[in-house]
Parts: sequence; structure tokens; C-alpha cells
Amino acid sequence: MISKCLYPVAGYGTRFLPATKSMPKEMLPIVNKPLIQYGVEEAVSAGMTNMAFVTGRGKRAIPDHFDFSYELETEISGSGKEAYLKETRELIEKCTFSYTRQRQMKGLGDAILTGETLVGNQPFGVILADDLCLTDGESVMSQMVKLFEEFQCSIVAIQEVPTEEIHKYGVIKGERIRDDVYRVETMVEKPKAEDAPSNLAVIGRYILTPDIFDILRNTPPGKGGEIQLTDAIMTQAQQGKVIAYKFKGKRFDCGHVDGFIEATNYVYQNIYKANS
Repeated sequence: MISKCLYPVAGYGTRFLPATKSMPKEMLPIVNKPLIQYGVEEAVSAGMTNMAFVTGRGKRAIPDHFDFSYELETEISGSGKEAYLKETRELIEKCTFSYTRQRQMKGLGDAILTGETLVGNQPFGVILADDLCLTDGESVMSQMVKLFEEFQCSIVAIQEVPTEEIHKYGVIKGERIRDDVYRVETMVEKPKAEDAPSNLAVIGRYILTPDIFDILRNTPPGKGGEIQLTDAIMTQAQQGKVIAYKFKGKRFDCGHVDGFIEATNYVYQNIYKANS
């Protein structure tokens, strides 16, 4: 059983300035719920109850969100508004939340390595909150946990992307095991379209085995002086220890304004209104 999920949430969210000047991008609401809560709910649905956050300056709203607000609770006690906090309260009661800070913005690989102190020597999930994944049935992380039980190695979520967007992603090439599963042979971080090994892009869902920490420690900085998670996973892939999974569900890139608006409209029309 995988019990821990790591959330790298130290980024500045500059694409959403000035809104993110004093508010973490992970707290931006999709209708009435912040992105980070969608991510935690997804991890809980996959059986994970220990939530680990790699944070940075100005991110206090995240731990505040996953804590009781006694003033607010007192103010709305006995009113119909208590129902608005029901889901958040349930998360607080089910989960433990731990936090550490990333000292410098040195890439996703460095953020994952910073989280070692919270994760320890066990496999763990990773959710990038600005990739919002919605499904009609099992969550994406639940699907990946089942794959991990089968293959017992690192798992990355992938989807096909248009040629003009390939340069935004890590891209894989691999041996197809079955329709939706590949054994990764090559991973390239943000290649030009003409250099990409495929159109199968890695999105913000991972299950990683703990040897990733030693690999990251020995991974030299790449482009922009950042430690790339892709490079470390590629080291695992060279040993045949990475599976790529074309997940079932919808994914919205909420790290960009267009994707954020698309996600908001989708959730409002298909989830919020249906439950109101």
C-alpha cells in the first residue's frame, strides 16, 4: 500500500500575476474549491493519507487551508453554511499533513529530493496540483496505484499532445506492453517537435520508488541550472524500471490561464451545477 503523496508547491505562479503575488497558485479556486484540494482528494481516493508538501515563501495559505479555522467554524456553526466545509473537514480528519521548504527554485527534481525527509524509504505518489485530472470513475492516481501493484516500479502518467505543444513537456518513447501501458526506453525534457521521440507527454502524476532520491542526488543540473526529474527517471528507465500509463480521464493544464478557464467552465457545468 502506498500511503504517502508528495506535492511540490514552491513555485511562484508567475503566469497568474498579480493574483499570485500574495496567494499560492495552488490555492486558485476551480469554482469553489482550490486546486490543491482536488489533488489531495485524488490521493485519498487512491488510499494515501499522508500528505507531504514541499513549499516555499508565501505559501502559508496551504497549511492554513488544511487546518481548522476556529473563528470561521464558530461563526457558521449551526447554519447551512457548515455544509460548505464538509469535504475539507473530512480531509483534515482522514489525513496527516507535513511540510518542508525548498530553499531555492532549482527544478522539479530538486523539489522531489527536498521531500525525501517527509517521504522516507518507501514508494510514494507525486501530484502536481496545477494539472487537474478529472474522471468519471477511478481517479488517475487510483489507476496508477493498481499498475504499481502489478509492476512494482516507477509509473508516469502520459497523454498524447498536439505537435505544437510538445516543447512544453517531457516526452517518452517506449515498448508498448498493452494498449495503455508502455515500458519506457527514452525520456526527453521539453524537446523541439522535430526532435521528440513521440507525442506521448508526461503530465503531473507519478508514482516513484525511493531509489529516485539517490539518483537525484547524483543528477547534475541541466537546462537553466535546474535538476530535472526527467533525467532521474531516465536513469531508472535504463534499468527497465519505469512504466508509462496513458490514463483514463480528462486533464486540464491549470498552470496556464487558458487551461484554468477551461477547467473552471467544465467543473461548473458538469460537477458544480449537478451537485447544487
